[in-house]
Amino acid sequence: MNLYQLFKASFMEPKKRAAVRIMPIGRILKFVFLFITLLSVLSFVEFQLGIGSSSSELEGLLQFIEEIDWLLYPFALVFLFVSTTLYHFIKISVFAAFGYGFLALLKRRGEYRHMWRTTALAVTVPTIAAYVASFWVNSLWVSFITSLWTLFLLYSAARFYPKAPPAKKTR
Repeated sequence: MNLYQLFKASFMEPKKRAAVRIMPIGRILKFVFLFITLLSVLSFVEFQLGIGSSSSELEGLLQFIEEIDWLLYPFALVFLFVSTTLYHFIKISVFAAFGYGFLALLKRRGEYRHMWRTTALAVTVPTIAAYVASFWVNSLWVSFITSLWTLFLLYSAARFYPKAPPAKKTR
């Protein structure tokens, strides 16, 4: 699958989200980093457009920002990218642990690394929804709802993992 197909699968196809478990990790990481880059650029543009309006009340702060913007903006972009990457990878790893629990609950065959790949796609849509909702709502409920949505997407993808073989009886 190419990156566009991965993006499309993250939106509507739980069977393909489950199928990415057999894809090379490099393709999934490329998708994740491209997604993080897109989020970082959008957040940076929001930061750049919002800095003038939010600091217009403080004239001294606005003057200070104008004097050091050659330093502020590159540092802000790098810091934003690094922090977004760290946050996104931690989020994927935590949700992958829950997904691995779903595999055990459903008696499906899979490993943590397989579920990590599936989770990388499952967090895409809720993350986009949380980003869009952040323009209008600043609440913990948005995070809670998107977390539940991610868990639902993981559960629906885990149902398409192959069934685990029956346990062998020992004498």
